[in-house]
Amino acid sequence: MAENHCENPPLTISKIGIIGAGVSGIAAAKQLYHHNPVVFEASDSIGGVWRTCAYNSTKLQSARKDYEFSDFPWPNRDDPSFPTHVEIVDYLESYAKHFDVLKFVKFNSKVMELRFVGQQGTTQLGGNGGAYGSPLPGHPVWQIAVQTNGSQNLQWYAFEFVVVCIGKYGDIPKIPSFPHNKGPEMFQGEVLHSIDYCKLDKDAASQLLKGKKVAVIGYKKSAIDLAVECAEANQGPEGQPCTMVVRTLHWTVPHYSVWGLPFFLFYSTRASQFLHEKPNQSFLRTMLCYLLSPLRRGVSKFIESYLLWKLPLLKYSLKPDHPFEEDYASCQMAIMPENFFTEADKGNIVFKRSSNWWFWKEGIEFDDNTKMKADVVILATGYDGKKKLKTILPDPFRSLIEYHPSGIMPLYRGTIHPLIPNMAFVGYIESVANLHTSELRSMWLARYVDEKFKLPSAENMLEQIYKEMAVSRRITRFYKRHCISTFSINHGDEICEEMGWNSWRKRSWFAEAFSPYGSQDYRLKN
Repeated sequence: MAENHCENPPLTISKIGIIGAGVSGIAAAKQLYHHNPVVFEASDSIGGVWRTCAYNSTKLQSARKDYEFSDFPWPNRDDPSFPTHVEIVDYLESYAKHFDVLKFVKFNSKVMELRFVGQQGTTQLGGNGGAYGSPLPGHPVWQIAVQTNGSQNLQWYAFEFVVVCIGKYGDIPKIPSFPHNKGPEMFQGEVLHSIDYCKLDKDAASQLLKGKKVAVIGYKKSAIDLAVECAEANQGPEGQPCTMVVRTLHWTVPHYSVWGLPFFLFYSTRASQFLHEKPNQSFLRTMLCYLLSPLRRGVSKFIESYLLWKLPLLKYSLKPDHPFEEDYASCQMAIMPENFFTEADKGNIVFKRSSNWWFWKEGIEFDDNTKMKADVVILATGYDGKKKLKTILPDPFRSLIEYHPSGIMPLYRGTIHPLIPNMAFVGYIESVANLHTSELRSMWLARYVDEKFKLPSAENMLEQIYKEMAVSRRITRFYKRHCISTFSINHGDEICEEMGWNSWRKRSWFAEAFSPYGSQDYRLKN
């Protein structure tokens, strides 16, 4: 092991290395195909979180045609049902095989460490446009240590440019902190995180939940799906109700229709995005946003009125205190499974609101001095994506991952960290359709690597990032998620203009104004 950490380890040298073969990694590999990238994937297959962090019941939350690559439509794209995680993995594998991307992937290859061996550390402020010079300098600047098939020996690779695509989800769970002697060690039952639950097969998952008093901590998509699976495993007189412990409520929607109108009309058209603030907007656009703010709030109220009519949120005290638009602006809107409230009506799912809770030997104790007995506690509390990055990045770059106080990773075009040279990050910015977001940024990245355009100076890139952060901070209290949903079309316009493309992608002004934007609009015309 010591030999692998010597100053000059044996190297395999290539131009571009990609870490991760999930949605973003496969998209990046396809766009950088002509550079013969080396893709490191820790597991034995592609698919990322769709394969490793999916429950038996996990489905996509949008229509198929809203989650497809621009040059590879779903074969059944007009099927109105939401595809299962198995269908999505099959789609990703078909895409990778069609474009011959799998030949680049080294499976069971876990990246353990990165070393910067270039001539400079962090990119210095005050540079000229294109602060890093050439993205491919002609010699390696990054070294990557890889553990293959669980071997104790590390193999070293060297690259001119590295693309990090390990994402914000999976691998490292986010575990709540507890007061002294009030953590899981005090509990006599079983405690696991949702990532552990994902590893169970259907029979093992059912056995864990059946006939047990289960508490699910959380109220986002993973927690909601878990509660439904728990309820389905506890049908009949011997079944036990599943308790959802809810700290922060978020708006959920039953489908993408509001009072008979398609949901995209409210947020996903160019006309609708005129209601929302965007970075770099002119004074006139700022005044227009101000004048239209009552209409923007009215749209949010209109959607809320439908959700309160359609779903029994008031009955179960599940109405959030914040407006719907704040959840949409932070990419936290979730699709509610059809049978969720049916199971709640049968008493198979119950709810407990609490700001703070901790363990006691027989279950959970809450800050209102009540207690709940439990056999199993499942923490659907999310993942620590930044910690995952910090485990492989060296100093001084590790300290640059988070911009304080927001905690957001500062990425220009959601891809380039202005202070980390010869490296890109794909899959770290959120929108309504994350596959489309990753593909568009991979297109942009490929053209940057090919020097079809130059980056601004590091200072100008940081200025652009701070403008985006400021917009998010003004429109939602959940701004710590890097989400561009309310200005995604404008964001795409800026990327197109930088690449030298026409930013208006549709065939008529009417379609530009009132039809939704998606991946097909960014397909390259032959």
